[in-house]
Amino acid sequence: MKKCIAWLVVVSALMTGPGCGYRLEGGGFINNDVTRVSVAIFENKTTQSRAGISFTNELIREITAKTNTIVVDADNATRKISGTVQSITFSTLSRSSSENVTEREVKAKVDVVLTGAGGKILWSVKNFSATESYQVSDKVSGITVDDEANKREAVDLIAERVAERLVSQMTNDF
Repeated sequence: MKKCIAWLVVVSALMTGPGCGYRLEGGGFINNDVTRVSVAIFENKTTQSRAGISFTNELIREITAKTNTIVVDADNATRKISGTVQSITFSTLSRSSSENVTEREVKAKVDVVLTGAGGKILWSVKNFSATESYQVSDKVSGITVDDEANKREAVDLIAERVAERLVSQMTNDF
């Protein structure tokens, strides 16, 4: 009987779970009350052919994953997010010799606008930037790696970081 009562106490404690008051971050709507939003493909003013699509896809993914706002097509939304990839620049971070670049840095700047009915601006940011570095060649052996693939991956990582920060700012109403 004592074993049975002890077992019930343990099972009961496990089922109740800790009551520490912590909860996962996220949820809610972007910009306080935006329940549905369309996201237009970002205008791309750079020479990186996939940049506008990368930034758009990452923003949609982040809104869907971290908020209760539903992303819909333009016909079903009174609120719209649009953006422009203003620039993507590359600079040398390190060299193994005067001719051999081993690491580069990519910097992207985007403008984003959330508009409501009648085109009223509800939220906006200009020159929102992020940077990422990528390897061009192996420092020890001097072997060249796939520079274009690493460059694309760096731009995609920047798009992901920018989307995370944008959604965080929109949901926190900064």
